[in-house]
Order: sequence, then C-alpha cells, then structure tokens
Amino acid sequence: MSQLGLEMTTVSARSSRRGPRGGGLAVLAAAVVVLLVIGIGVGAAVRWFTTQPDYTGDGHGQVTVQVRIGDSISQVAQTLERADVVRSASAFVEVAGNDPSGSDIQPGTYRLRLQMSSASALSLLLDPSSRTSSKVLIPEGLRLDQTVTLLALRTKIASRALAAALAAPSALGLPAFANGNAEGFLFPATYDVVPGANATQMLQMMVRRFAQAEADTTLVTRARLVHLTPFQVVIIASIVQAEGHTQDFAKMARTILNRLAVKMKLQLNSTVNYVLKNNRERLSTADIATPSPYNTYLVSGLPPGPIDSPGEDAINAVLSPAAGNWLYWVTVNPQTGLTKFTNSYPVFLQYKAELMANGG
Repeated sequence: MSQLGLEMTTVSARSSRRGPRGGGLAVLAAAVVVLLVIGIGVGAAVRWFTTQPDYTGDGHGQVTVQVRIGDSISQVAQTLERADVVRSASAFVEVAGNDPSGSDIQPGTYRLRLQMSSASALSLLLDPSSRTSSKVLIPEGLRLDQTVTLLALRTKIASRALAAALAAPSALGLPAFANGNAEGFLFPATYDVVPGANATQMLQMMVRRFAQAEADTTLVTRARLVHLTPFQVVIIASIVQAEGHTQDFAKMARTILNRLAVKMKLQLNSTVNYVLKNNRERLSTADIATPSPYNTYLVSGLPPGPIDSPGEDAINAVLSPAAGNWLYWVTVNPQTGLTKFTNSYPVFLQYKAELMANGG
C-alpha cells in the first residue's frame, strides 16, 4: 500500500472516530443555515406583503366613500385604505402626487370598488359620474326666506344655522355691490350637497354660482351700457323674474326703465308681496297701503334691494331690454300667462277689464 493510501486511511479512520462530535456540529450548522434561509424567506415575504404598496387592476364589488370638504390628499387616502379600496394610503398619496389632476378631487360621495389599484381609484374619484352626492334644486324667483326654508327641507342644514350664516354676510363672498345683502345673490341652480357641508359653505357655493353668472352675462360691463349699476340690474331682474314669463322679460325690463325715466311710480304687486311675504296675484287696498321702502305703490324709484334671486334670463333681459315705449303691462290671462303691453292708460284699463273677464 502506498504511503499516500496509508495516510488517507489514517485520516479516514481518525475522522470516523471523531464523527459523532463533528457530525453534530455540521447538522447544527446546517440547521442554522436552513433556519436562516427560511427566516430570511419568511421575513422577505412578510416584508413584501406588508410593504407591497398597491393592489392591481380595477377591483371588484362596490363600496361608497365620502370625501369631505377640506379633506387633504392624505385624508382621502386614509379613507380609501380603511374602506379597502386601496391597499395602502401611502401608495395612493404617491400616485395622486404624481398626477397633475391629483389635487382636483372634489368633496362628495363616490361609488368605488374594493381592492383597486391606486391609479384606478384616482381615476374614478376624478370622474364626475362616480359621484352620488345628493342634489337640491333652487328655482328662480325665490325670496331669501323661501330659499332658507327649501335648503333646510332638502339638506341636513338647519334653518337656524342658515340664518346665523346669513347674519355674517362678510363670510359668504358676496360681491361688493351687494352691500352685505344676500337677497338676490343666492343663485338659482341645482347644487350638489356635499357631505358634512355647513350653512356657510352651502351659501358660499350659491354665491360663487352667482359670480359665475355675473361673469357669463358680463353684468358689470353691460350694466354701464344701459346706465345702471350692477346692483340696480339685479333689483330690476328680480322684479322681472317675479312678474312675468321668460318670453316677456325683455319687454318688462324696458317698461320698468321707461317708467323710471319719466319718474312714474312702478306700482308693482311683486314688491308689495315681498313686504308681505306672500305671492298674491290680487292685492287689497290695505295691502297696497303697507308702509315699506319696498312698496312701489307708495315710494318712487326702485326698491332698496332685490326681491328674489333672478336667473340668467332675467339678468340678460335687463342688460338687453326690448325696444319700445311701453309704460304698462297686464297679464290678461292668468292661466296662459298672456301679457299685453301698452303706453296708453285707456288701453291699460281695457287690458284690466280683459283680465277681470278671464277671472283675474
């Protein structure tokens, strides 16, 4: 046997004698390695699962979430995470922060889906068709008290809260020419009632809508062309809105301007009804004698302020009145709304007789 073979045999025998001790260490070391590998794997998996920032895809099912007035992107993200719309708030914040429209999310109630990617969730939040906010329609021609009553009825905002907000008009964003008076400036339109909106925020939204109408009609510029102030335009528009139908607005505006030009009293039932807080078509002698700066049977010129909230048609009619020399009008048929105009007092009396014959 060669020396090399002998040495190998000797080493092998020596190793076998120490085998149990050395083998235990090897097994232990191997176990430690396996545990480390398993630990690293489990840890990595846990870390991957807990830090994986986003779901993928468009989600499933349906869930409703609310974005409230004043919510930051972070608050919106937390709402979405709590509802399991997105996997993590941080992922949504990152996606919204990288999107130029990410800050355009509007307050409201939204229909979303469960377990959506943040990008998909953001897309739905920016889609107006996803909003389910309740709506309230404020029609043209309502007085301020009627508007408050309707808002309290159709929203969760108490009338006393609305009254308190109106008592602090500086917070409403009224135009300077309104002189702190909200009458006439709560624009008639359909509004989304934002969840959690308070009285001031609701009224601010309506005043902002008036500002939009002011811009759309170029009210301030065109008022000068008809030799009126913007406030006078709104006053006359509110009278026109209360007195007639859209097709007659421009004629009514001209008739009012003609009367003002010759210093005739306007003698309008609508202004007396404003004082009495009613909508009577026929007034009694006592009604007409009601003392008030709004009673145009007693006081010359325009009333001191608007008597309701006019719409754009009425505002435009005052800014572009019809051409004519009329001084009187009579709605001769209350059922159809047929209204006749004249500059002759005897003809006016004939129209009044026609009205009486029609049951007016």
